[in-house]
Amino acid sequence: MKIRNFKDLEVWKLGRKIVVDIYKLTINFPKHEMYGLISQMRRAAVSIPSNISEGFNRLHNAEYRQFLYIALGSCAELETQLEVAADLGYLESIRKDELLKCLHYETAMLRNLIKKL
Repeated sequence: MKIRNFKDLEVWKLGRKIVVDIYKLTINFPKHEMYGLISQMRRAAVSIPSNISEGFNRLHNAEYRQFLYIALGSCAELETQLEVAADLGYLESIRKDELLKCLHYETAMLRNLIKKL
């Protein structure tokens, strides 16, 4: 299949899934976390597919690569935030592990895409 748009990229599709998962997860967090952990987790999650799409539409691979590195950084941020959420008791260990598995796969796909550019 020919990649014509960032929406054709599996890495972007998984990034979108992560966003939806994080939004659904954080709905159940305590309300006092609205401007703390909830906001940080949602921003980090949204940053992943957003940077993939923005980079895809840049003219040069060097620029594209830079946006993919930013998405990679957002994956690391979100991983830390998931660990903190679990430490605070907002997230069960099993659910954390499921989300981390998905996030690690996203990270691997980003690294592979960076290598190919």
